[in-house]
Order: sequence, then structure tokens, then C-alpha cells
Amino acid sequence: MNPDLEKLIRLHQAESELKRLDAELGDVPRLQGELDERLARDRGRLEAAREALETSQKIRRQNETEVQDLETRRSKYKGQLMEVKTNKEYTAMLHEIETVEREIGSREDQILEEMERAEALNGDVAREETAFKTVEEEARVEGAELDARQARLEDERKRVATERDRVTETIPEGPLNLYQRVAKLRGSGAAEARDGKCQACHVTLRPQVWVELKVGEQIFRCDACNRIVYYDPPPTVVEP
Repeated sequence: MNPDLEKLIRLHQAESELKRLDAELGDVPRLQGELDERLARDRGRLEAAREALETSQKIRRQNETEVQDLETRRSKYKGQLMEVKTNKEYTAMLHEIETVEREIGSREDQILEEMERAEALNGDVAREETAFKTVEEEARVEGAELDARQARLEDERKRVATERDRVTETIPEGPLNLYQRVAKLRGSGAAEARDGKCQACHVTLRPQVWVELKVGEQIFRCDACNRIVYYDPPPTVVEP
């Protein structure tokens, strides 16, 4: 094979591998973001359950405080009941006591409702805590895997980039300039040819070009996309 063509193929393969590695590295922040979102979503459900329980407990405490205040007022009214002078005052005081007792009954009903609600909410909190611990552990494991994956990809990228730079230094100026000019225009400077077609633009090569391309003695370009085309023969199968 033409030595310059062989170097250009190696350069193309290295740059293609770098694009693949960059794409995978670009996926890592996205996957980490999805992991963080999932964890935040489950944390939000847990916090919502805790807040609902806290709100119920707060309402119950408020009602308990109001019951104490109302009971104090009822005791005060009962004490004043013995001091009234007329039946009209006595009746009015009884009415005040009845009103306070109705309020006490209403507050006690609300206290019972909140106690029942808190019991159910305690169950919700316990379930959400269990679920969050599971998700948190999964996120820790997956996060560690993502970190390891990123480190592996970065090491591989450094290796391939070094190989690309080393090959680039060995390519003569003319073929290298041609490759880089086409790569800047098309996104890639070379393309494999299979079954008589350029695999980048899928246009059929001229028959004579296809024949000579398989010989590998010259550098050919695709008439349609201008990429340097090359033929990579399939591996030889050795019969057992």
C-alpha cells in the first residue's frame, strides 16, 4: 500500500476514534445530570412527606393550645357563674359556657383527625425513607461507575490523541494539507470504500477507480464528496 495513504488511513481512524470518545465523554455529564435529577426527585418526595407530617403535627399542637385556652375561659366563666345577680346574667353566662364547650368539642375532633392523619403520614414517611435509601445507594454506585468510565475514556483519549499527533508528524505536507482541507469542509478527510461505493456519501465510484483503489498504490478521492477513499480488505479466514 502507498505509505502516505496508509498514514492518512491511520490518521483518519485515530480522528474517528477521538470523535467517538468525545461523544461518550459528552454523555457522562448528561447521565450524571439524569442521576442527580432522579435523586432530587426522590428526595423531594421524602421531604414532601415529612413536611406533610410536620404540618399535621403543627395543626394538632395549635388545636391543643386552643383547647387549653378555651378550658381556661370555661373555668373562668364557671367561676363567674356563682357571682351573677340576675337570671338574665345567669342565662347569658350559661350561653357563653355552652359556646366555649362547643368550640372545645370542635377542636378535640380536629385533634383526633390530625392524629389519624399523622399515623398515615408516618407510614408515608417510613416508606419514602426506605425508597430514598435504596435510590441513594443506587446513585452512589452508578456515580462511581460514571467516574470510573470518565477516567477510562480520558485515558483512552490521551492515548489516541498521542497516536494521532505522532502519525500526523510523519505525513508529507501535500497529502496532509489535502486531508485537512477536506476534513474542515466535510467533517472527515477520508472514507472507506466498500462494494464499489464511498461509505461516507454512498456514491458509486468509477469502475477503474474501484479497481485501482483495491491495489492501494495511489491516493484517490471520491468524485462526489472529495474525501480520500481507501479500501480495507476483509480479514483472511483460515480454514481449520
